[in-house]
Amino acid sequence: MIDFIPMPRLFSRALHASQVWFTRLIRRRFFLLFLFLLASIVLYPYAESSGPGYYAFRILVGGVILLTVYAVTYSRGLFFLVIALAIPSILQHTLIHLNDAGVIPVLSRFLSLAFYVVVISIIFRHVFEDDKPDSESIFGALCIYLLIGFAFSSAYVVIVSLRPHAFFLAPTANSHTAPDRFDFIYFSFGTLTELGAPGITAVAPIARSLSLLESITGILYLAILISRLMGTYHAVTMAAMGTKHVRADKSTFE
Repeated sequence: MIDFIPMPRLFSRALHASQVWFTRLIRRRFFLLFLFLLASIVLYPYAESSGPGYYAFRILVGGVILLTVYAVTYSRGLFFLVIALAIPSILQHTLIHLNDAGVIPVLSRFLSLAFYVVVISIIFRHVFEDDKPDSESIFGALCIYLLIGFAFSSAYVVIVSLRPHAFFLAPTANSHTAPDRFDFIYFSFGTLTELGAPGITAVAPIARSLSLLESITGILYLAILISRLMGTYHAVTMAAMGTKHVRADKSTFE
């Protein structure tokens, strides 16, 4: 005869398994942050549209910023610092439009840039000081790379706030004349990855200088990341080989 599990017990097991899975997922803060950052890049073209997609994306951006706060909060002092910078960043991405002028919009853009810089510094220190990196360290390093792209796009927004004609949109490649936030993200990641960003050009000297700095940063960061991973792999391999030699020596003497 086939033994059937009672429904209450089956439901209890399923609930317990889901709780364990959710707890493990929450602990992988950098993995979650990486997924949300990728989702924001994919869905960013819908940011300037209207309708349900517009508000859904605004909620997603707010969630990404809050998840970033959770990912980098390792002490109470860091929490208060990051949350103080996260609030203006949320306002800048959800309520303040790119064309809004005045002291408050410009100040929120500066604070949003400072938020990215602080977050990148915290994650960089946490990831590259770990002597035994795991998958979370790798996802943390990937998060840094994506956050660098967002940080420079935020810097370009600050430049346009001070110099409205710092960038030129080619009329043959764009249906709009003034750059929006996604244009700066497109330009930033195109510069960071050395793929280029056809259709938008840095015109002002400060914008050109910053784009060169971003390109150099992208190259140097990948070099540092690869050397770090190779060095760690070499150290782990040598430690494993040393353990094998010790065991072999012990078995020989025995």
